[in-house]
Amino acid sequence: MEGTSANEELFDHLVRCETRIYNALTEGLKAGHGIGAAQFEFLQYLGRHPQSRVADLAVNFAVGIGATSKGVDRLEARGWVRRVPNPEDRRSSLVELTPAGRELTEAMEQTFREQLDVLIGSVVGEDRAAAVIAVLAELRGVLEERGVGLPAG
Repeated sequence: MEGTSANEELFDHLVRCETRIYNALTEGLKAGHGIGAAQFEFLQYLGRHPQSRVADLAVNFAVGIGATSKGVDRLEARGWVRRVPNPEDRRSSLVELTPAGRELTEAMEQTFREQLDVLIGSVVGEDRAAAVIAVLAELRGVLEERGVGLPAG
């Protein structure tokens, strides 16, 4: 694009691709399982990190604590997660998948992978994906190390 820097162009492509992929994933997950990508990501994270605090989810997804807690409340209301007392800190609780939540997450992971294969894999391919992953992982690591982009609340 004429008159824009490489960083501006990269930003534009990153944001537009992320938005389109995320929207398509949400649509496919809702059609197949009744919930979208944001709720699936919470479930998947909890499956990989049992007994996490709400704050752990908030930091990982760079979302405010209040919004994260409300998201966990919605999952809890549907019987997919439960809060248990934190033995190390009585002021907080830990969040874990219920058996129903684990079953749903496992079913959704297959749909998720199939959609990623179509949306990303069919265009990028494994060879080029490795290069993109390396660059984005480094960028993400630096941003996380510096605490960049975390919501205030």
